[in-house]
Amino acid sequence: MNVDTAPLVAIVGRPNVGKSALFNRLTRSNRALVEDIAGTTRDRNYAHFEWRGRFVRVVDTGGLFGPDEEDPFGPLLRAGVERVLREADAVLFLVDGAVGPTSADQDIAEMLRRSGLPVILVATKSDVARSVDTLPEMYALGFGEPFAVSALHGRAVGDLMDRVLEIVGGADSRERFAGIRIAIIGRPNVGKSSIVNAILGDERTIVSDIPGTTRDAIDTPFTFEGHELQLVDTAGIRRRGKVERGVERHSVQRAQAAIDRSDVVFLVIDREEAITAQDTHIAGYAVDQAKGLVLVVNKWDLSEPGTDRHLFAKQLDARYRFAPWAPILMTSAVRGQGIVDLLQAAVHIAEVRRRRVQTADLNRIIHRATSKHSPPTTGTRRLKVLYATQADISPPTIVIFVNDPELAHFSYRRYLENQIREAFDFEGTALRIHFRRRSDERVEATA
Repeated sequence: MNVDTAPLVAIVGRPNVGKSALFNRLTRSNRALVEDIAGTTRDRNYAHFEWRGRFVRVVDTGGLFGPDEEDPFGPLLRAGVERVLREADAVLFLVDGAVGPTSADQDIAEMLRRSGLPVILVATKSDVARSVDTLPEMYALGFGEPFAVSALHGRAVGDLMDRVLEIVGGADSRERFAGIRIAIIGRPNVGKSSIVNAILGDERTIVSDIPGTTRDAIDTPFTFEGHELQLVDTAGIRRRGKVERGVERHSVQRAQAAIDRSDVVFLVIDREEAITAQDTHIAGYAVDQAKGLVLVVNKWDLSEPGTDRHLFAKQLDARYRFAPWAPILMTSAVRGQGIVDLLQAAVHIAEVRRRRVQTADLNRIIHRATSKHSPPTTGTRRLKVLYATQADISPPTIVIFVNDPELAHFSYRRYLENQIREAFDFEGTALRIHFRRRSDERVEATA
């Protein structure tokens, strides 16, 4: 890869939170001046690092002061950061783990949300004892679980670089697609390419009765009812242990990569062989990656006369009970039936995935749920559900603070998830719900 065309990651945060120290650790250099004096870095500093055989460019930016703080260079620094955000592919948002989030951090978080870029929240100075106490407060910034790192000692920096590669990969292009990405997946020869062609109204992909005709993942952007969408038609995923060497194995990897970077997954199911272990394996992978999911029964026009749709859907529900929230749609790619419904479902699910629930409303539902069905007891200890907040979107990520996560039995976790789904209509998408330990004293102190 040409380093000059590698994806760019911006390091952003308040003064003296460790941006330059992390920059130096990532790039294995001393290019950035590191001092305990706030505002040491005034200019943008570009370099790159190599990790797992791939290059990523990184830029260290000047520290941003809060709106109520005075700094003669403040407006220039903010303008410089905003310019960097227009060219970056992702952001490392650094917050001082020893201090916790401040009003200035909240102001920066709002600016980063407006940028539309993927943001990785980094809690610096994790070698400081108090940094562990501030981690729960970081969720309020709305960027998910923070990476607790120590640039000084290199703690968790490798994990952080792994996460950076997951987001920006090793792509040569810096173009970002801001619309809805749809991965079309399924076993070989179930009609994925036919559905692509029906959506696009063109013979964009090869359609054949020979299983495995589509070997590559083909990205195709298009517009539907004013929405920008992108289709990824993938090679069929075979069951683990049944994957041939060479081209077929590579197709599986490409298909799974398409799922990883999608918003919504269409799992295309063969009407004549609708319930198979391979299909549930594919659906399970999409759910594990917390994607939107639609079960698409193709070739419905070939069904025997009098086939009961509702009975058929009920049988699918029973087999895909790990994703009862996934809608089931019957289509005929050849006749164009159900294609509009399919795209409308994708748009709706993408909107659901971006939904943000107010903390007060979420806690009201949690309180109502625990009052209706008391938390379980293990031995002499009872689970205490203390507080909940939404940490992220796409996928919606809920963090529930409890006295001991080990007391949260799977069935009670599923119960709370169902209550949240019902209250806020999270239809068609997986949710990420994390249970975290938090003491009664900390909850009372921050209530």
